[in-house]
Amino acid sequence: MANGDVASSATAKYLQIAADLAARIASGSLAPGATVPSEAELMQRYGVASGTVRKAIAELRTAQLIETHHGRGSFVRSRPPVQRKSADRFRRAHRKAGKAAYLAEAETAGGAPSVTVLFVGPTPAPPDIAERLGVPADTQVLARKRRYFRDGVPTEEAVSYLPWDVAKDIPEVFAENPGGGGIYARLEEHGYSLVEFAESVRARLATKPETKSLALSPGAPVIHLVRDAIAKGGRVVEVCDTVMAADQFVLDYRFPAKD
Repeated sequence: MANGDVASSATAKYLQIAADLAARIASGSLAPGATVPSEAELMQRYGVASGTVRKAIAELRTAQLIETHHGRGSFVRSRPPVQRKSADRFRRAHRKAGKAAYLAEAETAGGAPSVTVLFVGPTPAPPDIAERLGVPADTQVLARKRRYFRDGVPTEEAVSYLPWDVAKDIPEVFAENPGGGGIYARLEEHGYSLVEFAESVRARLATKPETKSLALSPGAPVIHLVRDAIAKGGRVVEVCDTVMAADQFVLDYRFPAKD
């Protein structure tokens, strides 16, 4: 068999495996949350090499039919992606109702949200964060690092950086739980009325630490979002550096058309 024929045969085989598994998912034979047959099982069933099976599994991940957790295997997806509505998630009404942005959006999408606080304390500002805050690099700022979960599965990790002269007079932001409405509610209570949020978004592959912390497959994509919270007068009073599992989120924006 010529090399081109071998390649075509291998491609057809992994697409067949992917199609068979997709059909089982669609029929309910593989129910939401069910374990996908192991690599060894699929190799034996279809008489193919491990590389062919891995391509089939990658095809299903790309189609968002399954999710793979490092060290645990692949599972049929059981929850839709979270909708990130930037125009709505930071509404003052949510803060007044005692809901931080993540809880407000997760409740809308369904599922049980939770958060683990990894670190709260002083830290030198990284150069890119310092530039956004308008302070020299390595200036002391307050950092708040959290990992967010939905139905027990990690979906994103975020670090908020606040200027020290702002944070030092707001004792609640030093606590693991800053209270209803989160740190934005506390900032506004202390006179920093938020008037605008500016976000920079890019897609990239997860680093090794991110793969581990978010239980991602090697080489999985992430969304890297950095947001400035801008108070009346134009001062940036918080920068939030967030890494999200790309298959868990849809970024949904609305903005006015301008002349």
